[in-house]
Amino acid sequence: MTCMENRTEVNEFILIGLTDAPELQVPLFIMFSFIYLITLVGNLGIVALISSQSCLHTPMYFFLSNLSLVDFGYSSAITPKVMAELLTGEKVISYNGCATQLFFFAAFGGTESFLLASMAYDRHAAVCKPLHYTTTMTSTMCVYLASGAYLCGFLTSSIVTGHTFSLSFCRSNIVYHFFCDVPPLLVLSCSDIHLIQLVVFIVGSFTAFSPFLVIFTSYLLIFITILKIPSAIGRQKTFSTCASHLTAVSIFYGTIIFMYFQPSSSHSMDTDKMVSVFYTMIIPMLNPLVYSLRNKDVKNAFRKALKG
Repeated sequence: MTCMENRTEVNEFILIGLTDAPELQVPLFIMFSFIYLITLVGNLGIVALISSQSCLHTPMYFFLSNLSLVDFGYSSAITPKVMAELLTGEKVISYNGCATQLFFFAAFGGTESFLLASMAYDRHAAVCKPLHYTTTMTSTMCVYLASGAYLCGFLTSSIVTGHTFSLSFCRSNIVYHFFCDVPPLLVLSCSDIHLIQLVVFIVGSFTAFSPFLVIFTSYLLIFITILKIPSAIGRQKTFSTCASHLTAVSIFYGTIIFMYFQPSSSHSMDTDKMVSVFYTMIIPMLNPLVYSLRNKDVKNAFRKALKG
């Protein structure tokens, strides 16, 4: 039987999941349900708050509302399926379902990367060129930057997903992960994967390092500007406007670099699973907390919304 013939029989994959221990499945289901609930309430709450409060209708909060929307989509691409696996023990995912999960996971992840770069550019404009801020960060510019982030995220995801699922799968249909990601899927292919590995590397590098270069350059210029401020209080006040974003950037890029840009020999399945749980479930939950707990404008707007 040819490889192509075998491929037609692969109409579903079996996800190995997080654990096979029955005693851990219910506690993990409860924990992930709690995490997803916080993610849903936190991110959609941020979107609703920013939309309803005119005092938050600024470029910074426009990007934050988009980041929250993306975080909700990013988590929703993975977490509900993981919760269903833990609750029912059903680890099968259809071929099309696997492709869809990979597409939205990569699309929202890529979009978040470019949105973080847009937010860094916004902070650079606010700190380094405050007198020109309103003319630089116009509503049109904000829409262009956000639209560009979504376009790049979904375009790069289409390329990666299309190339991955153009492969022939004729070795096994067992995915050694708890969701459909490129590395564990490539292991299952009987096709020549050198081209797709090159495509993934190029697309991944563009998605990760192009925004990172914008972020690095923006913050280098921000730090130079802050150091020129004569008073310590002024430096602290200016830096505090960037602290939440810098925290989100550090968490996001730290886990992505650890996961995807290390030699494969340094990885272990258990470590990869833990890191994957962190960046697919924990980060989308943390971002609204990071931005709201450290932000007086958001807290004041929330109090105002509660008072009606």
